[in-house]
Amino acid sequence: MSITPCPINGRPINGRLINPIGLGCMSLSWAYGKRPSDEDGIALLHRAIELGYDHFDTARLYGQGHNETLVGEALRGKRDKVFLASKMGIFASGERRGIDCKPETIREQLEISLRLLQTDHIDLYYMHRRDFAVPIEDSVGALADLIKEGKIGAIGLSEMSADTLRRAAAVHPVAAMQTEYSPWTRQAEIAVLDACRELGTTFVAFSPVGRGALANGVADPAALDEGDIRPGMPRFKGANWQHNLGLLRQFNALAAEAGVSPAQLSLGWVLSRGPHVVAIPGTAKMAHLEENIARRDWTIPVDVAAKVDALINQQTVAGHRYAKAMQATIDTEDFAECLELEE
Repeated sequence: MSITPCPINGRPINGRLINPIGLGCMSLSWAYGKRPSDEDGIALLHRAIELGYDHFDTARLYGQGHNETLVGEALRGKRDKVFLASKMGIFASGERRGIDCKPETIREQLEISLRLLQTDHIDLYYMHRRDFAVPIEDSVGALADLIKEGKIGAIGLSEMSADTLRRAAAVHPVAAMQTEYSPWTRQAEIAVLDACRELGTTFVAFSPVGRGALANGVADPAALDEGDIRPGMPRFKGANWQHNLGLLRQFNALAAEAGVSPAQLSLGWVLSRGPHVVAIPGTAKMAHLEENIARRDWTIPVDVAAKVDALINQQTVAGHRYAKAMQATIDTEDFAECLELEE
C-alpha cells in the first residue's frame, strides 16, 4: 500500500487549503454523554483555533440547533479563521421527523443555520442524508442556486453512495463527501473513496477514531453516561464488544510501539489513504483536542499501516456500525456480510 504524507500546508476542500485534521463539533451538544457547559464548549472551540484547527463541522441536527448556536457564538470576531461546514436534512424532534431534502426545505433550513451561526455565508453545506423521495438532481440544483446567491461556498453530501455522488456531480461539482471511516469502519473502501478521487471531491472522514474506541476512550460501553448513543450500537454490545476489546488492546500496543497515541495512530492511518482525505475527529475534552492535532505532521510507516490493516478490518471487527433501523437510512454501499457475535 502506498502511504500519503500529511502535508503541513494542508489539503484542499473547494480550492481552499485546510488542516487535514479538522474538528467535528457534535460532541459539544449531543450523542456522547453529558453536554459540557456552553462556557466550556466555547473555550474548547477557541482553543481549537489557537492550536491550528481551521475546519469546523456542525449540523442543524446536533442538539436541535444548539450546536450551530454554540459555534456561531464562538466564531464571533473569528469567522475568517475557520472553514465552516454545516448540514441539513435530518429532522428528529416534534412532529417533523425523518429526512427531508426538498428544495424548499433546503432553503428554509439554510436561513435558520445562517441566523444561528451568525454569518451570511457557510463555506460547505451538506445534505446530511439521502432523501430517497426527492431526486438527488433536484436537491443539488437547489444547493447550486444557493451558491449563485453567495449564501454557501460549496456542496457536500453525507453518507451517500458512489452512484449518488456521480449523479449529483453531473448537476454541479460536489466539493466533499462525508462518511464514517476508520480502520474498523471500511464501507467507504467499496466505492466512495475511489469515486471521490476520480471526481476531485474531498473525502471527509467522520468518527476517524472509531467513536472513541480507537482512542482508548471506551473501557465499558455500559458505564457510559446516560444519553450516550454508543451502547445502542451493535459493535459496542455484549459479545461483540468483548471480542472487539481484544482487538483494541492489540491496537493500543501497536500505537505504543510506533510512539504515538491510539488516536494519533488511527488518524495517521485515515490520512494515509489518499491526498484527497481529511478527518474531523470530535471531542468535548481539551486534552483530546490537543492530542488529536499534536502529530498532524506524522506519516504512518508502511509496515505499521499494514499491521493495522491486518488487525482491524471488516473481517475481524464484530458488529455492524449501525442498528438495522438506522442502517436503512444510509445510502453508502455496504458489505454483504458482517461478523456478528451478539444476538
